This record gives sequence, C-alpha cells and structure tokens, in this order.
Amino acid sequence: MERIIAFFDEFFRLLKTIQITDILDILLVAFLIYQVISKTNTGRAKRLLRVAFVFLIFTWITDLANLHVLNFLVDWVTELGLIAVVVLFQPELRQVVDRLGNTSIRELLSPKAHSEEMDNVISQTVMACEAMSKERIGALIVFERTTRLDDYFKTGTVIDGKVSEQLLRNIFFPKAALHDGAMVVRGAQVAAAGCVLPLSENRRISADLGTRHRAGIGVSEVSDAVVVIVSEETGTISVAVGGMLKRHLAPQTLEKLLSNELCSGAEKSGGRMKLFGREKKKEDVNGNDQK
Repeated sequence: MERIIAFFDEFFRLLKTIQITDILDILLVAFLIYQVISKTNTGRAKRLLRVAFVFLIFTWITDLANLHVLNFLVDWVTELGLIAVVVLFQPELRQVVDRLGNTSIRELLSPKAHSEEMDNVISQTVMACEAMSKERIGALIVFERTTRLDDYFKTGTVIDGKVSEQLLRNIFFPKAALHDGAMVVRGAQVAAAGCVLPLSENRRISADLGTRHRAGIGVSEVSDAVVVIVSEETGTISVAVGGMLKRHLAPQTLEKLLSNELCSGAEKSGGRMKLFGREKKKEDVNGNDQK
C-alpha cells in the first residue's frame, strides 16, 4: 500500500514539473501510435493490442503490489511475446510498413486531403460505371482496403495509373486486352487490371448471375474489399462486400455507398453489413431482403 501511495505522490510531483515540450512529446507519440493502429485495422491486430494492453496493466499492478515472482513471470512472458509477435504477425507488420510507406506526408498530416482524393476516385468510378451501364459494358472493379490482394494482383497487368473515368472505360472496352479480368484499385491508383479472382462457391447465388458476379462475390468473401460489378447482359450495377451482394443500384446510390465504405471507414461485423446505410437491411446474394 505504501508503494502505491509513493507512486501517486511521485506522479503528482512530476505532473507539476511538466513543460510544453513534454506535452508535445506525448502528443507526437500518441499520434504515431494512432497512425500505426489505424493502418493495421485487422481483427488479429486488434486482439494483439488488447492482449498487450492487458499484459502492461498486469505488469504494472504486480510491480506495485510487490508480487515479485508473478511480476518476473509476466516480464518473462512479455519478452517471449515480443519474439512471438514478429513471427506470428509478419503479414500485419508488413502491412503496416507497406501502408506507411505508401502514405504521403500530406495524407499522414491531413486526413482531409486524403478524403478529398477518395471523393474524386469515387466520382470518377461512378461516372464510368454509369456510362458502361448504359452501353452494356461489363466491368469488375475491386477496391482494396486493409486486406492485401497481392496474390490476385500478380495474375494481372500492372497499370499504376490515376483513377479516371476514361481509364476505367478504356480498360473495360470490349475489344481491350484486359476487359475480361478484374481491376484492382489501391488507394487512389488503378494498381492492376486483367486480374483473376476466386469464384464464390455459395450455392445460394442466383442462377442469373454469371462469372463476373461470382468472382466479385468470391473476392469479397475472402477479403474486406469493396467490389463494383457492371453486368454486360443487363447493364445492372451491383456492389459486393463480405460475400453479400447489392444489385440494381442507381448511380447516386452507388456514390453514397462507396463514400460510406471507402471514406468513413465503415466495417462489417459479425456477418452484419453496414454497407447499405444505417437503416438498410442485410441482403442475400440474390439482392433480396432477408426477413
């Protein structure tokens, strides 16, 4: 008990001596931690952070309570855990490095600028889909989010071009070499086109949906990607997320949906979709409301 009182006495003594540089130091560290967490927005990473937080609290409590043996064991497990983190979470750690490396200083310091860039990407995509819908040109556009799509990226042709209506329409033009495959959009860039995606094996998929829709649903089942599909037969615009498909979208609805998913960071959780707005119902792969 005396040690706990001494700790808080020392804490309040140091609090009185805090300076502006100390506050700035704390804010910068907090900002960097926030950026790392936001760039590693995966389930496993979140669980890792929760476990690490619990261990830190437990270490602090055992040290204050003079539980020397238990504190030693916790410290020992923590040291081994650092090695285990590097081994078990290689994909997540690589993802953090890739995302931080691909994020410009302007985006890092100004999320608003990044949001404006994504707004332009969405606007160009909607205009291209609207035009292709009217002309009955098939399209399959995959917006990568936290799950890396490198395996599918390698099956196509590297484009690395800025998203624009003309580029999207040229790639999916019926006589173009890459029109049959999928396009992968990474950030604000068309990363690759002509990519091969896994087909969904869901037997509940409507029989009138072809390979393009099955591929779009398939990649959304194995990742958190947002997939836009334009039907070559009907011109219908659809979106797949988390293995669920929303069909018969108007351009305005498509724009709002993409904004919700790509700009506001909406996520799916426990099989429930937040894809179609707060008051929308979860839908099956046929585009019918589940009651």
